[in-house]
Amino acid sequence: MKGEPFAAVDVIRAKRDGLRLTDEQIGWVIDAYTRGVVGDEQMAALAMAVVLRGMDSAETARWTGAMIDSGERLSLTCSRPTVDKHSTGGVGDKITLPLAPLVAACGAAVPQLSGRGLGHTGGTLDKLEAIPGWRAELSADEIAAQLDDVGAVVCAATPTLAPADRKLYALRDVTGTVESVPLIASSIMSKKIAEGAGRLVLDVKTGSGAFMKTRAQARDLATSLVEIGAAHGVATTAVLTAMDTPLGAAVGNAVEVAEAVEVLRGGGPSDVVELTLALAREMLALAGLGDVDPARVLASGQAYETWCRMIRAQGGDPEAPLPRPAHVHVVEAAESGTLTRLDAYGVGVAAWRLGAGRARKDDPVQPAAGVLCLAKPGDRVERGRPLFELHTDTPEAVSAALPALEAACTIGRDSDGDDSAFAAGDAGEGVTASRIVLERFAS
Repeated sequence: MKGEPFAAVDVIRAKRDGLRLTDEQIGWVIDAYTRGVVGDEQMAALAMAVVLRGMDSAETARWTGAMIDSGERLSLTCSRPTVDKHSTGGVGDKITLPLAPLVAACGAAVPQLSGRGLGHTGGTLDKLEAIPGWRAELSADEIAAQLDDVGAVVCAATPTLAPADRKLYALRDVTGTVESVPLIASSIMSKKIAEGAGRLVLDVKTGSGAFMKTRAQARDLATSLVEIGAAHGVATTAVLTAMDTPLGAAVGNAVEVAEAVEVLRGGGPSDVVELTLALAREMLALAGLGDVDPARVLASGQAYETWCRMIRAQGGDPEAPLPRPAHVHVVEAAESGTLTRLDAYGVGVAAWRLGAGRARKDDPVQPAAGVLCLAKPGDRVERGRPLFELHTDTPEAVSAALPALEAACTIGRDSDGDDSAFAAGDAGEGVTASRIVLERFAS
């Protein structure tokens, strides 16, 4: 186009032919797309070329920087060291809810800009909006004030943060160009770096309920994320965690909030507690607070007090009853034995079909919808006893959710009257709490 230093078609051809894009080409094409000079059809072609040809670490870092430069970068002045956490998404992954107030109670500041769920994975904002009065939309000034006062804020990203990523993400979703490590990594990191945290811990999920199904894919993503962080001066640690089995017992919105509060009050499922503490230790180490024991702070009740302050600061009532479903359907075990498999993806699909998730970004969600898993792998189950609780406001949705749950679990029959049908060591990653954190990467 007249007056522009490059032609979009030349940038597309370069990547199509396997060439490395220059810093100038990347900076221009992201800026021009944000301004509307490069059209959706041209950016879709370039994104597909990236999917097929890839980008090296320098290209990916520059692509990330260009998306950051498309908007503003928050400047979070705070007396505490700031550290954030991001999860690539899973089933029953309510870890942000207890983690942010716990790390704040330990002395760090946590600016957590979160998103909404799509498909079988839940969204942190959807969960928190189940709390009466709580609001996700905060201004930059409100974020800074709450961070200074409470030490933790979980809210929606402001529209001015990485607008190029918002536009490109929507395009990738409808053009079959989501599955690209450079594009995924730059999307995550552009938002996280733009929000202003100086340190970042990444929870990269792998398994049936994760976006990255294999350990090798998750390693590639974790490595790319850490490299981008290093290139932009953000101390970054990534951990690979298992997502073959849902985290905790609750999958949905209000049910996950209730489970998170249990953890903050000193209880809750062991796997949720373990992962919360593991990520807290990583965040505190990056923040220079590695001598603080998050387990002790959690047991003291200080994290729960910080949670209540965080919820109140955003208009919510932490003591108000959470939404209850209009309909509860109990699924009973078809046979006696030991539960040997509980597939995260199947449980996530069931919760989604009950109304806990959305098929499109603008779909509404039901705050009370979800699934309670009443047994986890390794547990003994009895025929006719409850195995799942299905919560929904639309009873007709149960028939669509049941097939996903039936395919998600396997009960091993007892051979000699004992539970030898299941051995924790053979059950696969993520079955036992000690196998949740799989690997660690650091810049």
